Amino acid sequence: MLALRLTRTAHLAVHLRRLLVALASAGTGFLLLCALGHALSHPDAPGASALRLAWCAAPLAAAVYLAVAVARTDPGTRPRSGLSAIGLGPGRLMAVSATTTALSAALGSVAALLAFLYLRGSLTGRPPSDRVAADALAVGQSLPAPAVLTLLVLVPALASAAVAHTLRPRDPRPSSASAPRGYGRFGAYGWGKARETFGAYGRFGARVAVTAGSRAAADAAGSRAAAGPAGSRAAGAARVGAGGALQTQASAPHPSPSADGTTQTLDAAPPAPADTPQAPDTAPGTPTEPTPRPHNTTALPWGIAVLTAGLTVETYTGNATGAPTPGTAPSAGVLIGWALTALGLALAGPGLTHLCGRLLQAARPGALRLLAGRVLMEESHRIGRPLGVVAAVAAAAYVTATVYDGDGPAFGPLGTLGAVLVAGCTVATLLTAAVEARHARADTTGALLRLGAPPATLRAAAAVRAAALLALFGPLVLVVAVLAALPLDS
Repeated sequence: MLALRLTRTAHLAVHLRRLLVALASAGTGFLLLCALGHALSHPDAPGASALRLAWCAAPLAAAVYLAVAVARTDPGTRPRSGLSAIGLGPGRLMAVSATTTALSAALGSVAALLAFLYLRGSLTGRPPSDRVAADALAVGQSLPAPAVLTLLVLVPALASAAVAHTLRPRDPRPSSASAPRGYGRFGAYGWGKARETFGAYGRFGARVAVTAGSRAAADAAGSRAAAGPAGSRAAGAARVGAGGALQTQASAPHPSPSADGTTQTLDAAPPAPADTPQAPDTAPGTPTEPTPRPHNTTALPWGIAVLTAGLTVETYTGNATGAPTPGTAPSAGVLIGWALTALGLALAGPGLTHLCGRLLQAARPGALRLLAGRVLMEESHRIGRPLGVVAAVAAAAYVTATVYDGDGPAFGPLGTLGAVLVAGCTVATLLTAAVEARHARADTTGALLRLGAPPATLRAAAAVRAAALLALFGPLVLVVAVLAALPLDS
């Protein structure tokens, strides 16, 4: 009931996104039912029916991916302070999101069933005149109810399970002090668990290294904590300084009352005792600022490796089997190569977006390039993977147009429907991720406007980000598409 109330009282934009999920579920369910109809009409050709069912995996994955992106941007199920007191903790909100997604996808499955029954003549009593459509719709044959129910429940079940897995409550990450140290990105020492807030890169004193003297001062101030409230305040200040925050110097000592009523003076950085163990200095060349989202750059080599493996498999299989004739589907090895190539682009997307933000800030950047680059680095984990998926779909569209030379696959209108579903779902997912990123930095944008930043500068920064992403992903898609189509082009 709570999911129904949140669905009814949502904004128009939220309803439109849920409608997109319902449409994607309807299209995917219709394709699954058509694969079942082809299997019923051609019991002597199980291989062709299995191939049709395998082709439905791409629109199914695209529909589930869109459902997860829509659930992440749903404002009704966003965690807020105070909701746990009335029983709406993170676990309950996750269940509400999964239920809402299941309802939207189930609505699409019902629409797919009605459309399938209408086209095959079960509702009107008039059979279709097209023979190809009659073969895919199993006209004149009874539909097995368990198979139909299984195929229609597939999209809502997978979508709700993916939403529950993505929005599941997670334990807080361990602090940087207790986290194990190791070699992080580009050989930098330390994993960088502490996340850097937006704008902290250029803040005054943010990159000041923690020296051995400040650490010794922190130990000395910590040993005075038992002397009274003044000692505790000094220890707290020293701990903040030792943690790598803003390092300031006191121009004058600060007097504070001691335990016996007199006034004592605490220096900002007292000398360390002789018997105090000294911490080792920071190694030369080691970056002291925390690394934002280190998994973006660590996943980049894996994405490149998977992409290379996909192109290798496709090239070897294409050279062995030759180019497919128009109207026929590629071999299983070519399909596996395409799947690995798409997976590699999806894995490399966040790292490439992060790298694009770093390149924007290279060579003495101004305020515009610095702002655009920092936003790209901060939002690379949100928009990077959808960008990689869109790049994979664009490369697949180029390969299909090159191989078939204008002749569609053997599936005819059903293949066109599947291609439209995959392309529409991936583009809608990218736009939804962009909306989520815009909402996430709304506070930062408001702060910049309050500080006097012109709105034209923010719009120019958005244009610079879009141009930089297009300049990076455009040639990459073209190169991958040409390499993928080269062994298949006759």
